[in-house]
Amino acid sequence: QVRLVESGGGLVQAGGSLRLSCAASGGTFSHYTMAWLRQAPGKEREFVATIIWSGGSPYYADSVKGRFTISRDNANNTVFLQMNSLNPEDTAVYYCAAAAFRDQATAVRPYNYPFRGQGTQVTVSS
Repeated sequence: QVRLVESGGGLVQAGGSLRLSCAASGGTFSHYTMAWLRQAPGKEREFVATIIWSGGSPYYADSVKGRFTISRDNANNTVFLQMNSLNPEDTAVYYCAAAAFRDQATAVRPYNYPFRGQGTQVTVSS
């Protein structure tokens, strides 16, 4: 069983930056595709970004492309999400997620991940 714990959320003004971290335990971290998902109040869970086991081939939702960067540190079982140029539409609970699949088509579907953390709140004020 993989356990994921997110940190780094908070309140930031529009145009600001935040860096989210996710610490993983209980599994072989380097075997998993990792992702960040988010869910705003009253909205469906949304795919944000994903990265495969090697750290290559990061893929982003169009809404965050060019502003967010996903990365991973397999030696320390951690995945990161650097978020720049934040805007109020980015306000949501952000979840770290893990799965054994490796194809992009599956990775972009937010409900496909069997392992997900408790989430960290990101609030962007205008």
